[in-house]
Order: sequence, then C-alpha cells, then structure tokens
Amino acid sequence: MINNILRSFLVLFFIFFTITANANDRTLIFSAIPDQNQSQLNQRFTKIATYLSTTLNIPVKYVPVKSYAAAITAFRNNQVQLAWFGGLSGVRARSSVVDSEAIAQGKEDTEFVTYFIAHHSTGLKKSAQLPDSFAGKNFTFGSKGSTSGRLMPEFYLRERFKKSPSELFNRVGFSGNHSRTIALVQTGAYQLGAVNYKVWENELSNGKIDPEKVSIIWKTPSYPDYQWSVRGDIDTVWGKGFKNKIKNALLNMKDPALLEAFPRSAFISADNDDYLPILHTAKKIGLID
Repeated sequence: MINNILRSFLVLFFIFFTITANANDRTLIFSAIPDQNQSQLNQRFTKIATYLSTTLNIPVKYVPVKSYAAAITAFRNNQVQLAWFGGLSGVRARSSVVDSEAIAQGKEDTEFVTYFIAHHSTGLKKSAQLPDSFAGKNFTFGSKGSTSGRLMPEFYLRERFKKSPSELFNRVGFSGNHSRTIALVQTGAYQLGAVNYKVWENELSNGKIDPEKVSIIWKTPSYPDYQWSVRGDIDTVWGKGFKNKIKNALLNMKDPALLEAFPRSAFISADNDDYLPILHTAKKIGLID
C-alpha cells in the first residue's frame, strides 16, 4: 500500500515537473509594426526582450516583420503572442483572435497626432488648417495600414476637401514607414507627406531633418494610437494570471533608456474600448468593413 502511494506521488511529481519544465523552456515571442528603419527597431526591441526576459523570468524573443499586414498575420497565427501595434493594426489584429486585449499604451499615445509636412519648394507655411493649395500636388502616406501615416491623415483630408486622396492629389504614394516619408519629402521626391509626430521629433533630435528643406505645415487633432496587445489565449497557454504579469512588467518599465527608445515617458494601462474611435474612423473611410 505504501509503495503504491509512493509510486502515485512520484508519478504526479514527474508530471508536475515536466509541465513546469516545459513552461520554463517555452519562449514568449513578440513583434512590432515596422514603422521606422529596421535597424532602429532591432536596437529598441532587443533591449525590450532582455528586459521582459529578466522581469518575467522566461525566455523572450523579438521577431521583426516586414509589413504591418505581416505583424497582424503573425499575431493571428500565434507566431507571436504579444505585439506593439499602432491603433489601426491593433484593432485589426485583436479582431482576428477571440478575447485578445490591449493591455498597455504609452502615456503619449492617448493624445497622438500626425504632422503634415511639405518640401520647401511648395512655399507652404504652418497654418491653422490644411491649405487649398494642397490640391494637385504629390503626396505620400506612410504604410497603407498605419494609423498616424494613413488612417488619420486620410480622414482629415477627406473631411477638409470632400475628396479622396486620389481625386485631390496629382500623385499618391505609400512610403512604407515614417522615416522614409520624411526622407522622400525632404529630398523633394514628394512635395507633401503625413508622418507620426514622435518619429518626426526623434529624427529631428538626431539631426536627420533639415528644416531648410522640409517643415511641418499642419497637425491633426489628437487621437489614440500605439499599444501593446496580447492574444486572448495567453492565460490558457501560459497559466492563469500570465497576461497580468506581462502588463505589470510593461507598466513598471522605468528605465529611461528603454522608454526613450520608443520614445515614451511611461507606459500606462489600456483596454480595447480606448481604440473604438480608431475602429469607427476606419469604418467611416472604408478601411474596415
């Protein structure tokens, strides 16, 4: 009888040890929308992976993707369990995985803005509204799936001119990311563009913008943007309470070097309802059915 009890105990211990070991051997994988130069993103998110690995006491790996659509697909297919999305990409990604949630956002992401920028040859100056002389010029958005580089600027263009971008401009492009938008307008390849204000300010502080060649002419009203989102099955796979562990790790990220890489002053709590304005705007201009 004692031998049977001991044998049962050893079996249960072995099962528990195996489950625990497998959990510790698993790697949490995360990604992010490619909104800037990839080398900048690799530098930023490799540091974040190290921070999360140490804080969560598990292996954490950052995996880069080539497009906004690829980030959403990776999230949907469980190739990544956590992602740094823009407002629109986050809405799309969470809708593809039941019970997925936005859990944290930058303090600045509650009131994000887009800058409309112009090459000096246009003669355009900063103004209180988008100027009538926009019509007929060349314009570049960022990525087709970008909140700050496409969704919100297109919404405000349509609201101001009552025309689609293709009707308003002589030529419309999609640069792919905000850094490239700035570069294209600065060189004059495009006369006008729309860019994430955080990327603009970061590039300006790093000496990559020549104010004599390109400048801000208008900024949008504020809107919610970037956020960290987790898959809806995160607790089922990783154990009860794991989602909150990730959230707390992000909210407790205090290292100025890590925050500056985004750049954000802090991360604060977020939820899906914060991004309903993005969903409604996307539906209004036909980017989401």
